[in-house]
Amino acid sequence: MKTLFAQGTSHTSRLFIAVVLSCALMFIDHHQQHLKWLRNGIATFITPIVFLADIPADFFAWGGENLMSRSQLRQENTKLKNESLVLKAQLQKFVAIQAENARLRNLLGNENKQIERRLVAEIIQIDSDPFSLRFLINKGSADDIYIGQTVIDAYGIIGQVVEVSTYTSRVLMISDATHAIPVKVNRNGVRATLVGTGQIDLLALQYVPDTMDIKVGDLLLSSGLGERFPDGYPVATVSLVEHNPGQDYAKIFAKPVAQLERSSLVLLVWTDKEREKVDAR
Repeated sequence: MKTLFAQGTSHTSRLFIAVVLSCALMFIDHHQQHLKWLRNGIATFITPIVFLADIPADFFAWGGENLMSRSQLRQENTKLKNESLVLKAQLQKFVAIQAENARLRNLLGNENKQIERRLVAEIIQIDSDPFSLRFLINKGSADDIYIGQTVIDAYGIIGQVVEVSTYTSRVLMISDATHAIPVKVNRNGVRATLVGTGQIDLLALQYVPDTMDIKVGDLLLSSGLGERFPDGYPVATVSLVEHNPGQDYAKIFAKPVAQLERSSLVLLVWTDKEREKVDAR
C-alpha cells in the first residue's frame, strides 16, 4: 500500500528538467533543424484553434462596424435628401427670375429677400376622406409653424398649413375644392386665380376672359398677391384651353407640378414678415 505522504520528484526538480530539456531541444533545432517537422506539425494543429479563438472578437468587430456603417449611411441619406429638397426648391425661383429678367423687371432683389427660412418635414398621414385633400406632417408650433404657411416639394407648391398642434400640422393641398391661389403666367405675366377641383391632378383657372393669352404648356407661378404665398414658385402647367363662342370666359385646366401623390418629404418656408414675428417672441 502507498503511504499517505509518499515522496516523489519535487516541483523544482521537474521545472529544472523541463528547462534543460527545452534548451536542449532549442539548441538542436537551431543548429540541426531536426525538429522542423515537429514545429510545423504543431503549428498546423493549433492554427484552427487560433482561428476559432479569434471568431468572437472578429464577429463583434464586424457587427459593430456594420451597425455603425448602416447608421452613418442612414444619417447621410437623410441629410442628402433634405439638402436635395432645399436645393431643388431654390432652383424653382430661377424660373421666375429668368422670366422677370426677360421682361426687364428688376425684381431679383425682392426675390432673394423674400424667403429667409426653410424647414424639411415628413408626411406621416394622408387623410382618408375622399372629399378632402389633406395630409399630416411631423412639424408643429414647437417648430414655429403657423396657419397659412406655404408648403412646397422639390418641384412646386403643394399647399398651405390649415391646422397646427404642438408637434404636427395639417396641410391643405392646392387641388382641394376649397383651395385657391393667385397665379401668373410665366410667359407673359398674365394674372389669374387657380382653384382646386377636388381631383388631385387637376386644377382650374377661374374667370379668365376668352381673349386672354394663355396656351397649353404655359407654366403658372405664384403671383404673391394677397401675401399668402411667396412670389415666383411653380404651381401648375396649363393642360387644356377651350374657347367657346358666346362665352365670356375660357375653360382652362392645369396640372400641378408638385408630386402631390408621391411626395414623402416637404419643405415649409417663411417670409420675412413671419420670420420677424418669430424673432420678436
